[in-house]
Amino acid sequence: MLQASPGFSLSTRPAAIARWLYVVAALIVAMVVVGGITRLTESGLSITQWKPISGVVPPLNDAQWQAEFANYQRIPEYQQLNRGMTLAGFKAIFFWEYVHRLLGRVIGLAFAIPLVWFAVKRQIPRGYGWRLTALLALGGLQGAIGWWMVASGLSVRTDVSHLRLATHLGTALFILGGIVWTARDLTALAANPLAHPARLGVGPALAIGALAVQIVFGAFTAGLDAGYAFSSWPLMGDALFPANVPMVTPAWRNAIDNPIVVQFLHRWIAFAAAGALVWLAYRARAARAGGVAAVLVGLVGLQIALGIATLLSGVEIVVAVAHQANAALLLIATVVAAHAVSLRRA
Repeated sequence: MLQASPGFSLSTRPAAIARWLYVVAALIVAMVVVGGITRLTESGLSITQWKPISGVVPPLNDAQWQAEFANYQRIPEYQQLNRGMTLAGFKAIFFWEYVHRLLGRVIGLAFAIPLVWFAVKRQIPRGYGWRLTALLALGGLQGAIGWWMVASGLSVRTDVSHLRLATHLGTALFILGGIVWTARDLTALAANPLAHPARLGVGPALAIGALAVQIVFGAFTAGLDAGYAFSSWPLMGDALFPANVPMVTPAWRNAIDNPIVVQFLHRWIAFAAAGALVWLAYRARAARAGGVAAVLVGLVGLQIALGIATLLSGVEIVVAVAHQANAALLLIATVVAAHAVSLRRA
């Protein structure tokens, strides 16, 4: 006799929970976009204190603005790069960092409040409560990581650590992927009470891993301002790899700390990642998910085009932000495709 999945119950609402998770995923994509703007406008160090509760209220009068500006004037970024900035200029960079932090709080509430509601109403399918709670905990950790990143640029450096920036972006996208995967599981459960959670296969995992490596190098490129090193493509200047590039020791650190090497790796790892994702799209099509397969291939091509355009434009802000936004959409499509392949195997 056929039996329903252990997660299914007439009192649970997997479809409603999935819809809520899709909304949260959309908010995270918006957060990634605002984070990109914050980085490209060099706004991230404008707020020098972490006030998770009281920080939701921006400066409301001239005295409060002057106090925030005085805090900013004490850090190396102002003293070495922005000395002479006006209060109006400070307000412009403050705006993007404030919106970035405010959106983080909105996402936290948008996740926590419905989660409590569904839990109190006992509408969460069995086996999903721990997963949703873990995602909420990761969201709280992401806020702490964000401050850890900002703190790296407040005392000695004139910018944030690119390693911490990569950690911050990587955690955000890991949470995004986890939310989308969980939403797909719940969508499958709502459509078929016999459905079990998908189990990520080795092949799809490797494809996701290839994309993750490329995203990390993208974060390194942004954090090191490596995109400005060469604005030509496919050559870097007049060579595939420029001659007489100063190297650091030990040699492996060039892949992390050397802007020219990082840009080179980001350029060409892109094609290895693209190959892995096209393979995943082929597998998704075979799993009767032709729609997401087509979207995935389209987003891969668009991402490569936007990456090249970002270089050729000299990291023009609109193009660069579109490149980062598309990376988040590409991750979503990759997760959906990997889920379709893995669900078929489950």
